[in-house]
Amino acid sequence: MGLEHRGDMGRHFQFDDGGRLAAGYKGKAGDCVVRAIAIAARRPYQEIYDLVNGAAVHERTGKRKRGKSNARTGVYRTSIKRVMKFLGWVWTPTMQIGSGCTVHLRADELPSGRLVVSVSKHLTAVIDGVIHDTHDCSRRGTRCVYGYWQPPDVRRVRSLSPNVPSSTIKPASRNQIEKPRRTKSFLEWLFG
Repeated sequence: MGLEHRGDMGRHFQFDDGGRLAAGYKGKAGDCVVRAIAIAARRPYQEIYDLVNGAAVHERTGKRKRGKSNARTGVYRTSIKRVMKFLGWVWTPTMQIGSGCTVHLRADELPSGRLVVSVSKHLTAVIDGVIHDTHDCSRRGTRCVYGYWQPPDVRRVRSLSPNVPSSTIKPASRNQIEKPRRTKSFLEWLFG
Protein backbone atom coordinates (compact mmCIF):
# COMPACT_ATOMS: atom_id res chain seq x y z
CA MET A 1 0.00 0.00 0.00
CA GLY A 2 2.81 2.57 -0.27
CA LEU A 3 3.78 3.05 3.37
CA GLU A 4 7.05 4.68 4.29
CA HIS A 5 8.79 4.31 7.62
CA ARG A 6 11.32 6.56 9.29
CA GLY A 7 13.37 5.57 12.29
CA ASP A 8 12.49 8.11 14.97
CA MET A 9 9.09 9.24 13.65
CA GLY A 10 7.56 5.84 12.96
CA ARG A 11 4.87 5.87 10.30
CA HIS A 12 4.44 9.47 9.14
CA PHE A 13 2.99 8.97 5.64
CA GLN A 14 0.20 6.86 4.14
CA PHE A 15 -0.67 6.81 0.44
CA ASP A 16 -4.28 7.90 -0.07
CA ASP A 17 -5.91 9.32 -3.22
CA GLY A 18 -9.04 10.40 -1.32
CA GLY A 19 -11.31 8.22 -3.44
CA ARG A 20 -10.29 9.74 -6.78
CA LEU A 21 -9.80 6.39 -8.50
CA ALA A 22 -13.02 5.00 -7.04
CA ALA A 23 -14.88 8.06 -8.39
CA GLY A 24 -13.69 7.13 -11.90
CA TYR A 25 -10.96 9.74 -12.40
CA LYS A 26 -7.68 8.74 -14.04
CA GLY A 27 -4.32 10.33 -14.62
CA LYS A 28 -2.54 13.08 -12.74
CA ALA A 29 -4.25 16.23 -11.52
CA GLY A 30 -3.61 19.20 -9.28
CA ASP A 31 -6.49 18.17 -7.05
CA CYS A 32 -4.80 18.39 -3.64
CA VAL A 33 -7.60 20.55 -2.22
CA VAL A 34 -10.34 18.08 -3.12
CA ARG A 35 -8.24 15.12 -2.01
CA ALA A 36 -7.27 16.62 1.36
CA ILE A 37 -10.82 17.71 2.23
CA ALA A 38 -12.33 14.38 1.13
CA ILE A 39 -9.86 12.43 3.27
CA ALA A 40 -10.06 14.59 6.39
CA ALA A 41 -13.83 15.14 6.27
CA ARG A 42 -14.58 11.50 5.38
CA ARG A 43 -16.70 12.62 2.44
CA PRO A 44 -16.88 11.14 -1.08
CA TYR A 45 -14.38 12.59 -3.56
CA GLN A 46 -17.11 13.49 -6.07
CA GLU A 47 -19.11 15.39 -3.44
CA ILE A 48 -16.12 17.59 -2.52
CA TYR A 49 -15.19 17.95 -6.22
CA ASP A 50 -18.65 19.34 -6.99
CA LEU A 51 -18.61 21.54 -3.87
CA VAL A 52 -15.27 23.12 -4.84
CA ASN A 53 -16.41 23.79 -8.40
CA GLY A 54 -19.66 25.25 -7.06
CA ALA A 55 -17.72 27.64 -4.80
CA ALA A 56 -15.53 28.71 -7.74
CA VAL A 57 -18.56 30.09 -9.57
CA HIS A 58 -18.64 33.02 -7.12
CA GLU A 59 -15.00 33.99 -7.69
CA ARG A 60 -13.97 37.20 -9.37
CA THR A 61 -11.02 37.48 -11.70
CA GLY A 62 -8.55 40.35 -11.85
CA LYS A 63 -5.16 41.41 -13.11
CA ARG A 64 -3.25 38.99 -10.90
CA LYS A 65 -5.89 36.29 -10.84
CA ARG A 66 -6.31 35.09 -14.39
CA GLY A 67 -8.91 32.38 -14.12
CA LYS A 68 -11.29 30.82 -11.66
CA SER A 69 -10.64 27.88 -9.39
CA ASN A 70 -11.07 24.38 -10.69
CA ALA A 71 -11.14 21.23 -8.58
CA ARG A 72 -8.85 19.44 -11.02
CA THR A 73 -6.25 22.12 -11.76
CA GLY A 74 -6.07 24.25 -8.63
CA VAL A 75 -8.16 26.24 -6.16
CA TYR A 76 -7.69 29.78 -4.92
CA ARG A 77 -7.68 30.53 -1.19
CA THR A 78 -11.08 32.29 -1.29
CA SER A 79 -12.81 29.18 -2.59
CA ILE A 80 -11.00 26.94 -0.08
CA LYS A 81 -12.18 29.21 2.72
CA ARG A 82 -15.75 29.23 1.38
CA VAL A 83 -15.87 25.41 1.15
CA MET A 84 -14.34 24.86 4.60
CA LYS A 85 -16.71 27.36 6.22
CA PHE A 86 -19.60 25.62 4.49
CA LEU A 87 -18.44 22.34 6.05
CA GLY A 88 -18.16 24.12 9.41
CA TRP A 89 -14.41 23.63 9.84
CA VAL A 90 -12.37 26.15 11.86
CA TRP A 91 -9.13 27.79 10.65
CA THR A 92 -6.13 28.02 12.99
CA PRO A 93 -3.23 30.10 11.64
CA THR A 94 0.28 29.09 12.67
CA MET A 95 2.16 31.90 10.91
CA GLN A 96 1.84 35.62 10.56
CA ILE A 97 3.75 38.18 8.54
CA GLY A 98 7.29 38.45 9.84
CA SER A 99 6.98 35.62 12.37
CA GLY A 100 8.96 33.04 10.44
CA CYS A 101 8.17 29.37 10.51
CA THR A 102 6.93 28.22 13.92
CA VAL A 103 5.15 24.94 13.04
CA HIS A 104 6.46 22.24 10.69
CA LEU A 105 4.65 19.36 9.00
CA ARG A 106 5.53 16.89 11.76
CA ALA A 107 3.43 14.83 14.13
CA ASP A 108 4.99 16.36 17.25
CA GLU A 109 4.19 19.94 16.12
CA LEU A 110 0.56 19.45 15.04
CA PRO A 111 -2.46 18.57 17.19
CA SER A 112 -3.95 15.09 16.97
CA GLY A 113 -7.17 14.47 15.12
CA ARG A 114 -8.26 15.11 11.55
CA LEU A 115 -6.69 18.19 9.93
CA VAL A 116 -6.52 19.83 6.51
CA VAL A 117 -3.08 21.43 6.60
CA SER A 118 -2.00 24.35 4.41
CA VAL A 119 1.64 24.38 3.30
CA SER A 120 3.24 26.30 0.43
CA LYS A 121 1.16 25.75 -2.73
CA HIS A 122 -0.38 22.57 -1.33
CA LEU A 123 -3.08 21.22 0.99
CA THR A 124 -2.75 17.85 2.67
CA ALA A 125 -4.73 15.75 5.13
CA VAL A 126 -3.09 14.84 8.42
CA ILE A 127 -4.82 12.30 10.66
CA ASP A 128 -3.32 11.81 14.11
CA GLY A 129 0.11 12.91 12.87
CA VAL A 130 0.11 10.75 9.72
CA ILE A 131 0.11 12.50 6.33
CA HIS A 132 -2.56 11.04 4.02
CA ASP A 133 -1.70 12.09 0.47
CA THR A 134 -0.40 10.78 -2.86
CA HIS A 135 3.17 11.73 -1.90
CA ASP A 136 5.16 12.61 1.21
CA CYS A 137 5.06 16.41 1.16
CA SER A 138 6.75 16.93 4.56
CA ARG A 139 10.25 17.58 3.18
CA ARG A 140 11.59 15.35 5.96
CA GLY A 141 9.73 17.29 8.63
CA THR A 142 11.04 20.71 7.57
CA ARG A 143 8.07 21.99 5.54
CA CYS A 144 6.46 25.03 7.12
CA VAL A 145 2.74 24.94 8.00
CA TYR A 146 0.79 28.15 7.33
CA GLY A 147 -2.22 26.93 9.27
CA TYR A 148 -4.77 24.15 9.44
CA TRP A 149 -8.50 23.51 9.35
CA GLN A 150 -10.13 21.43 12.11
CA PRO A 151 -13.64 20.01 12.45
CA PRO A 152 -15.97 22.27 14.47
CA ASP A 153 -16.22 19.92 17.47
CA VAL A 154 -12.46 19.95 18.11
CA ARG A 155 -10.94 22.50 20.47
CA ARG A 156 -8.47 24.90 18.90
CA VAL A 157 -5.04 23.85 20.13
CA ARG A 158 -2.56 26.24 18.51
CA SER A 159 -3.57 29.78 17.73
CA LEU A 160 -1.81 33.05 17.19
CA SER A 161 -4.55 34.83 19.11
CA PRO A 162 -5.10 32.86 22.34
CA ASN A 163 -7.32 35.62 23.78
CA VAL A 164 -10.20 34.67 21.46
CA PRO A 165 -12.28 31.93 23.13
CA SER A 166 -13.21 29.05 20.85
CA SER A 167 -16.87 29.38 21.94
CA THR A 168 -17.15 32.65 19.95
CA ILE A 169 -16.39 30.82 16.68
CA LYS A 170 -19.56 29.64 15.00
CA PRO A 171 -19.65 27.15 12.11
CA ALA A 172 -21.26 28.34 8.89
CA SER A 173 -24.77 27.39 7.91
CA ARG A 174 -24.97 24.21 5.85
CA ASN A 175 -27.87 25.54 3.75
CA GLN A 176 -25.78 27.34 1.15
CA ILE A 177 -22.30 28.49 0.34
CA GLU A 178 -21.72 32.10 1.37
CA LYS A 179 -21.99 34.44 -1.61
CA PRO A 180 -19.68 37.44 -1.83
CA ARG A 181 -21.26 40.68 -0.62
CA ARG A 182 -22.16 43.28 -3.21
CA THR A 183 -20.38 46.54 -2.55
CA LYS A 184 -22.63 49.56 -2.17
CA SER A 185 -22.63 52.17 -4.90
CA PHE A 186 -21.53 55.66 -4.02
CA LEU A 187 -25.13 56.89 -3.83
CA GLU A 188 -26.18 53.95 -1.64
CA TRP A 189 -23.25 54.67 0.63
CA LEU A 190 -23.97 58.39 0.74
CA PHE A 191 -27.74 58.21 1.29
CA GLY A 192 -28.15 54.67 2.54
